[in-house]
Amino acid sequence: MKKWRQGLIRQAAPLIDAIRLIDESALQIALVVDEQEHLVGTITDGDIRRTLLEQLPLDTPVSRVMCSTPMTARETDNNASVLAMMHSHDILHIPLVDDAGRLVGLRSLKELTSVPEQDNMVVLMAGGLGTRLRPLTENCPKPMLNIGGKPILETILENFIAHGFRRFTMCVNYMADIIKNHFGDGSRWNSHIQYVHESQRMGTAGALSLLPETPETPFFVMNGDLLTKTNFKQLIDFHTQKNSLATMCVREYELQIPFGVVHTDGERLTAIDEKPMHNFFVNAGIYVLNPDVLAMIPKGGFFDMPDLFKMLIADNRMTACFPLREYWLDIGRLDDFQRAEAEYVSNFCMTLKS
Repeated sequence: MKKWRQGLIRQAAPLIDAIRLIDESALQIALVVDEQEHLVGTITDGDIRRTLLEQLPLDTPVSRVMCSTPMTARETDNNASVLAMMHSHDILHIPLVDDAGRLVGLRSLKELTSVPEQDNMVVLMAGGLGTRLRPLTENCPKPMLNIGGKPILETILENFIAHGFRRFTMCVNYMADIIKNHFGDGSRWNSHIQYVHESQRMGTAGALSLLPETPETPFFVMNGDLLTKTNFKQLIDFHTQKNSLATMCVREYELQIPFGVVHTDGERLTAIDEKPMHNFFVNAGIYVLNPDVLAMIPKGGFFDMPDLFKMLIADNRMTACFPLREYWLDIGRLDDFQRAEAEYVSNFCMTLKS
């Protein structure tokens, strides 16, 4: 929001000035700052109305009326995180502050929800058994496990929506009704959701052979047990720019050998690397595919996504890797679930700041 400075007001200003500012700036919020422009509070239309009901005089200092513990975010926080906080706390604005608490900007719900709508389909794989997460998954499918107060799959859905994607297909199997009953047709999220029901386990790509319609544009495929802050718009743009048939998101993985690695030349010892660290790129479970690759997927059988990429590579077709720099966590085991619970707030919600 470029005109946020129009909403600045000092603590000693009278309430009537805050009322005029809110009315005239069209920001619907007054940002209370000190002389160094540290954010010390906010005033909204609701605060004004409560003050009027209390019959406080209009020359009451703003400092007596303001919310002195406003919720804030950093300028570097992505739109999905800020939007999630707005929905969670039912607020319309989030002031942006720097490390010293100085006001540097303002985000509004209207601004964030005006993201251009994208027509690319998003296919979410949500049919796994979640065996390694038992007993948590004995009565609940893994994508519906609650982290941060909502199902993993709902966080995934909302992150895509924050980037403008609203067409979803969920591939379901294990306890499918729990997923269907929660999400319905997607209208609660102003989106469209359809379902593909796997009668048997079909792997991470096999269920794509059951899609009721062939997408007309590149589409996403994502495992339903991931938490990530991936910028999906950047991902689809990267896929298009590279003229790729299939793009795989990859994540850097470090593996330390717990021993001294010995190098030899015949019987001669030439070097010793003590507990060396090796870096690899690993499959992150998020993909973008062109529609014509669907013809390569066997009908009705088990087929994993790596199998599809191997076929494309063997056929010398263009495939690409999109390295993830953002937060990413595969919730495959109990310790991953516990880690996700511990990290959710810091990565997907903002904290209250005074």
